[in-house]
Amino acid sequence: MNKDIYVFIEQREGKIQEVSLELLGKAAELAKEMAFADFEVFGVLLGLDLKDQASTLFGYGANKVILCDHPSLYNYSTELYTDIFCEVIKKYQPDSVLVGASTLGRDLAPRVAARLDTGLTADATKIEVDKETENSTLLLVTRPAFGGNLFGTIICPDSHPQMATIRPKVFDVPKFDEKATGEVIEFPVEITAEAVVKSLKIEKLIRKELDITEATVIVSAGRGAKDALELVGELASELGGVMGSSRALVDAGITKKDIQVGQTGKTVRPMIYIACGISGAVQHLAGMEKSDYIIAINTDPDASIFKVANIGIVGDVKKVIPALLDKIKTNKQPE
Repeated sequence: MNKDIYVFIEQREGKIQEVSLELLGKAAELAKEMAFADFEVFGVLLGLDLKDQASTLFGYGANKVILCDHPSLYNYSTELYTDIFCEVIKKYQPDSVLVGASTLGRDLAPRVAARLDTGLTADATKIEVDKETENSTLLLVTRPAFGGNLFGTIICPDSHPQMATIRPKVFDVPKFDEKATGEVIEFPVEITAEAVVKSLKIEKLIRKELDITEATVIVSAGRGAKDALELVGELASELGGVMGSSRALVDAGITKKDIQVGQTGKTVRPMIYIACGISGAVQHLAGMEKSDYIIAINTDPDASIFKVANIGIVGDVKKVIPALLDKIKTNKQPE
């Protein structure tokens, strides 16, 4: 019998990634909705000397943590992580497995699904339990399709485990429960020297700007600001934030893909999100509507972006942004 919900806990250089904590919280919610099945939430953590880190996962929703500890697992290895994660799943037979849709997760999850001969819903933005069928543990996993123009809800009723990769920032990180306890299960790992891929050199990518998924302030440009990108960038800089973009400018080759916000781009949750010349199509809103505070600038008073904005400014970004910059710079000057 397949039982419980497993979450792959992503770590990099011994630091647990936030997307895994988001998924633990969501898994705990799903388990509560399926109380009749008495499911528990398991974290699966691969790495080196992470027993203390494993114990912290109880506070985020894990009931148990399966720990695979070995020097060769310190850094991510496609083959080793796939081999070991599959061993864990084959031994314990979980009902479902959730993986963050990070670069690492997108590499790992499809390989695991292929080896286990099960389905995988990739890059999902929503996950819920089938409530129409009594005592169902079937998951309804939703993801954007056809370039973000449609949503598809996918089910995997005939093979197990049900697997999905979930975008970062889609769910909240649960509030840490200091009183939560659980069990760390040490899973024995045997790795031969021949199985280890030797890295001759590792070079870290040095980013000139903060990744938009980590930024607390984002100023995004849309089609209505295509001729004002320098102003948008300056506003972002003055506010200590980064620049984002709508899909329209990325498709036109004006801005880079890695700053695209939306269903086919990145999901962001900054404290302040300023939408400049962005109409507010549902595909874009899906990537930023959970921002703490949204400010929209658009010449169209009926633009959809105003429906989610905390403050809406009807006007041309070429006139509004210089006025904002002037005000910001004036307030920064010493008296």
